[in-house]
Amino acid sequence: MKKHIIVIGAGFAGLSAATTLAQQGCRVTLLEKNEGPGGRARQFQAEGFTFDMGPSWYWMPDIFEQYFAKFGRKVSDYYNLVRLDPSYQVIFKGPEAVDIPAAMSELRALFERFEPGSGARLDEFLRQAAYKYKVGIGKFVHMPGRSLLEFADPRLLVDAVRLDLLQSMHKHVRKFFKDPRLLELVEFPILFLGATSENTPALYSLMNYADLAMGTWYPMGGMHKIVEGMVALAREQGVEIEYNAPVEQIVVENGRTTGVQTAAGFRSADAVVAGADYHHAEQHLLAPEWRTYSEEYWDKRTMAPSSLLFYVGVNKRLPNLRHHNLFFDQDFGLHAEEIYENPKWPTRPLFYVSAPSQTDPSVAPEGCENIFLLVPVAPNLPDPEATREHYYNFIMERLERHCGTSICDAVVYKRSYAHQDFIDDYHSYKGNAYGLANTLRQTAILKPSLKSKKVSNLYFTGQLTVPGPGVPPSLISGQVVAGEVVKELGI
Repeated sequence: MKKHIIVIGAGFAGLSAATTLAQQGCRVTLLEKNEGPGGRARQFQAEGFTFDMGPSWYWMPDIFEQYFAKFGRKVSDYYNLVRLDPSYQVIFKGPEAVDIPAAMSELRALFERFEPGSGARLDEFLRQAAYKYKVGIGKFVHMPGRSLLEFADPRLLVDAVRLDLLQSMHKHVRKFFKDPRLLELVEFPILFLGATSENTPALYSLMNYADLAMGTWYPMGGMHKIVEGMVALAREQGVEIEYNAPVEQIVVENGRTTGVQTAAGFRSADAVVAGADYHHAEQHLLAPEWRTYSEEYWDKRTMAPSSLLFYVGVNKRLPNLRHHNLFFDQDFGLHAEEIYENPKWPTRPLFYVSAPSQTDPSVAPEGCENIFLLVPVAPNLPDPEATREHYYNFIMERLERHCGTSICDAVVYKRSYAHQDFIDDYHSYKGNAYGLANTLRQTAILKPSLKSKKVSNLYFTGQLTVPGPGVPPSLISGQVVAGEVVKELGI
């Protein structure tokens, strides 16, 4: 008899775990509360526009290639990937709009223009970042983070020293660059990791290698094409996927889960992998006596940001936009402080605009523009309609100024999305968008464990456990937890 595993949640981590377990010979049932797959990477259509609801940056293409290769497949079997050039546009104070080129020679020249001598320093910065990427992504993120013994190999200890785990990103980048524009450029990827650069390990310069060296990509048709590919692969491997099937309880007897309770009845299982929000799965689906962590523990975790999002359809094309546009025309430090140090709705926020219709005509009617606007904000904030509308008007005014044309009067579709929506749709703890912050005190074995300490066959995957937030880490998280299940159930 095949072991039957129930996976809760059809986001990237849940799909990855389910597919990997099925490949290893398990019978796998994937239960998803929403009407379709993808979790935060769902997609919807309105007025002829196709909107990706969450992730919009495709970095670390090697992680996706490696994932599909484990099943004898290629990315190109499921979607058409194109590299963006320019990778993105940054609007600095002034305002000064700068395209970030894909070619390294052009990027080096851009750095040199901002700060003489920085082109050569960029090479050294990226050389070190490449090492961190190779070791961090190649070794450390694949560790289950359950014991210090995982790091007992002397070679790993040497690697750990070279990874700059004890040095801050803030201090590290200032060894190479002084110009404030360059500092904002290299520090922006960690804005979504959940802490200021002062509190983020310099290990995460590996994100700069992924960004500046490996490039920014886009799957034609939208980011949901990745999800569609993963679902097709899961079904090829025999995974049974059920939508509109929220789990009401993880049933435990004598320290082992026997399955889950849904509205349709009890579903038995030899093990359960919770790919839903970790806090929700533990604090709401488990009886109190089977919870590893207390509510106080969760309340003390440092969360990555939430987001105020707007999905906007415009009935004309907009000049001066690229596929990705970062508005750094306000105080970067103040906004970061108002997310992490003094949580509140930001005074003068930075924001991001994705305009996939600049690359992909299929996501908008002819002659129209599809824009996705994102303001990173602190989690656990009230988000009434009046607050959302205030920030919409604030950022649209700046967007109109940059584009040099009116936009608000050309909007034919608009939808907002913020904290309460994340809670309603994903049971997201405190309405966070990106999971648990990647601070030093929340790295590896210091994250919530991928295995319950009280229920011997209950596991967790996703952005609140190892290795952390983001699409590639979630893909890896699913594979790591599947490996633990296979090993411990003797499959």
